[in-house]
Amino acid sequence: MIRRITSVIGELLVTAGVLTLLFVVWQLYWTDLTSGRAQAATVSSLEQQWEATATPAPTATQSAPTVDVDQTPPTGDAFAIVYVPRFGSDYAVPVVEGTGTAELKEGIGHYADSAMPGEVGNFAIAGHRVTYGKPFNLIADLQDGDAVVVATADQWFTYRVRSHEIVSPQQVSVIAPVPDEPGETPTQAWLTMTACHPMHSAKQRYIVHASLESVQDRSAGPPASLAAVGQG
Repeated sequence: MIRRITSVIGELLVTAGVLTLLFVVWQLYWTDLTSGRAQAATVSSLEQQWEATATPAPTATQSAPTVDVDQTPPTGDAFAIVYVPRFGSDYAVPVVEGTGTAELKEGIGHYADSAMPGEVGNFAIAGHRVTYGKPFNLIADLQDGDAVVVATADQWFTYRVRSHEIVSPQQVSVIAPVPDEPGETPTQAWLTMTACHPMHSAKQRYIVHASLESVQDRSAGPPASLAAVGQG
């Protein structure tokens, strides 16, 4: 009887182990595959939409483009694309409104109430380092001066990395309008990238701050800042 009970317990433990292994495989690999494909499809869809509605480049007598900061998209909607040359020439991930579980499966999430791309303040975004396409998997590889380029329907925004820090999840001052200076009035445009740290843990947050360097109309073509690292 004892042998039979021991055998049953052993079989249950083996089954539990197999199920756990399958869950890990699903979590680490299958979600990357499916979310990666979905995010690539979203990028392609956005680019096609923007191309179809593109406006001609301004002539010498027309005013320069202005940043539209009045339109906040509904939660879950994709409204921008992030390119990071340091992450590879094929890196392009959609930005969706919101940072909930559902939104972060769809790409990089935009913190509600933070600035929009190019706006004075802090355009704060979050992404996974593992699972669901892991858009910020290489965030710790960014170097000071690296370009982070954000594309919208009308414009390209080039930000340059200025600093890194590791903080607790409770240190929300990193996404304040002036990063790490809550209550201060912003006078320039910032971008803040946030991701869990260390890898495979949510104990801390890895933070990268970047400042806006330039704004370019999409009709003028891609900015030089999109050149691969080590080129241009």
